Amino acid sequence: MGEDTANVGTQFDRLPATAEECTVEGRATRADVLEWWDDRFGVDPAVFEEYTFWERGSGKVWALRGDEPTPVDIEGLGMTFLRTRQEHWKPTLSAVQRFGQHASENVIELDDEQAATFMAGDDQELDWDGDWGYLVVTHAIAGEPEPLGVALFVYGELRSQVPKGRRREL
Repeated sequence: MGEDTANVGTQFDRLPATAEECTVEGRATRADVLEWWDDRFGVDPAVFEEYTFWERGSGKVWALRGDEPTPVDIEGLGMTFLRTRQEHWKPTLSAVQRFGQHASENVIELDDEQAATFMAGDDQELDWDGDWGYLVVTHAIAGEPEPLGVALFVYGELRSQVPKGRRREL
């Protein structure tokens, strides 16, 4: 194929469509990403139809609405979207805020006090009878659930994943 078989951390490379097209060991494919969002959050793959996925660095996946030739040697492209190449894939706050309204599984809605605790970046004990792992966190705004971000739920604790620079006191 003539393509490099190593990850280049200074450029964006489009994720291959399938494993058969993958030339970089450990790189996720578009099919993997779509399947993960569907399996974990019930997000229909059609939601991402107009988006291309790119990796820059080891396992940092970005989403771009549209298309560019690959590779791309720039600092930023679209939005950070997903962390792969670790035991459990992790969606980014930006991805959950943009696509979380399409989620039908592993979504937890917080009341006012819980949402304030979450947005401040604090962990909290909660009852949740769903799966452990990363959850889409929502809060009712104008009567509709609005995605706030992502949390990790383990051992009865909801662990806020709001980055320090995006935390807010509500």
